[in-house]
Amino acid sequence: MPIPSSLNTTLRDENAERKQGVSISFSELPYDKWVELPALGWRPPARYKHAAAVVGEKLYIVAGSRHGRYLADIQVFDLATSAWTTIKLNKHSTNGPEEVLPACFGHKLIYWKNKLLIIGGHLKEYSGPMKVWSMDLEAECCNVVKTHGEVPVARGGHSVILAGSKLVVFGGEDKRKNLLNDLHLLDLETMTWDAVHAVKNGPTPRFDHAAAVHSDRYLLIFGGSTHSTCYNDLHALDLPTMEWSQPMTQGEVVTPRAGHAGVAVDGTWFIVGGGDNKTGACETIKLNMTNFVWSTATSVPKHDPLASEGISVCSTTVEGFKLLVAFGGYNGKYHNEVFVLKCRVNPLKQRRIVQSPAAAAAAASVTAAYALASTAETVNNEVNVKETTTSDAQKIESIAAEKKTLESKLAELRADNLRLKGSLTETTSLHGELCKELRSVQDLLHAERSRCTTLEAQIEGMQRRLGILPSVELELESLRQERSTWQSVVPKKQASPGLWKWAAGSSS
Repeated sequence: MPIPSSLNTTLRDENAERKQGVSISFSELPYDKWVELPALGWRPPARYKHAAAVVGEKLYIVAGSRHGRYLADIQVFDLATSAWTTIKLNKHSTNGPEEVLPACFGHKLIYWKNKLLIIGGHLKEYSGPMKVWSMDLEAECCNVVKTHGEVPVARGGHSVILAGSKLVVFGGEDKRKNLLNDLHLLDLETMTWDAVHAVKNGPTPRFDHAAAVHSDRYLLIFGGSTHSTCYNDLHALDLPTMEWSQPMTQGEVVTPRAGHAGVAVDGTWFIVGGGDNKTGACETIKLNMTNFVWSTATSVPKHDPLASEGISVCSTTVEGFKLLVAFGGYNGKYHNEVFVLKCRVNPLKQRRIVQSPAAAAAAASVTAAYALASTAETVNNEVNVKETTTSDAQKIESIAAEKKTLESKLAELRADNLRLKGSLTETTSLHGELCKELRSVQDLLHAERSRCTTLEAQIEGMQRRLGILPSVELELESLRQERSTWQSVVPKKQASPGLWKWAAGSSS
């Protein structure tokens, strides 16, 4: 969405301010609305299926794909100055002949101990074990990390989540386009891989899904796709027991999507972008990871850069505000804009995720009991009427904002309805014309069939006539022979003496 009018004065002379090191005031940004940050000067090439991470107030963008070309650059966007810079990496001398950073896409980026770890991804002409690169942000150098154990096969479109000191890798697509649903752990302290054999059936093989970890214990997998189908299912893995389950969700029904991006902020999982191979997902949805309630945080128009596949989203805190930072994506056009969303989240107490179908029946009662306990605790902590009044005012403000959002959605639905009615009228008219043309073609076809029937009858008569021709020729030949024989037997007649000779004979 465009910058709100209240920020026009603040951002009118943004270029001059940024040159002087003046930052944008995020306190003036609205809550739960995507806002594009204007960039100072040069911008990096647009792309999708890149990897992103925010460290402090800097957004790091690594590699990606554009027009079928693999990228190998590292771009940095400073949220304080809104300026882009490019990192030129130095190669470790102890790394041998390995390239600094190969061109790749579909990889993942994790920040760990002042280093950015690049995990997996699609590389040209490489299908061996999965590689891990480490980029030192202070020295600005990169090298391949030597790992041990059961190293998974190389892949892209997988998910990588940090749980404690371990990376959890799930699914993806290998070089031969085989879909995967295997699970691997990488211990970052020892750089050792372990293949995990989970209990019960987990998600079906897929790629371009989203993953999150709740309270460093539960791995959540949402959406993704095969080569023909997109999903909207949610799966949970209890990491201590390695048991898969499908939690019972509530709230809004989310649409299937793949190529989306997700980030968890204080127990709320935000899902941005993605699509179903036909249209992009316009809603930024969120999941309360405590009670598994889906809701819509905000929406964008169709064909908006945020309704793209292969988009990235990260979270950070600037000026005390929780921000989501989105970049890139593809929805018929490649994008390189930076968007931020100031999110309003309410931290909730964590409870154990329902892990088995047997416990699913008790989920509703547990949720109700938890809500009742929370309400009682809130009542006990109320000090005076002023706090209650403030809370009520906030609720009213929240309801008013939700009302405006619903009215906006209703207006969009009405506009879509009018467009659909117009399309239906055009389709009906076109259908009538096509029916007339079809009847005309059917009449022509009937006439041609009659003509073909007549021609077939004539051809059949001619074939019968041609069939008796050999017997006629034999009979003709026989008549010729009889004539020749008759001419040889019968003597030739003498010539007549003529009239004068007859007359002479009479006179004598």
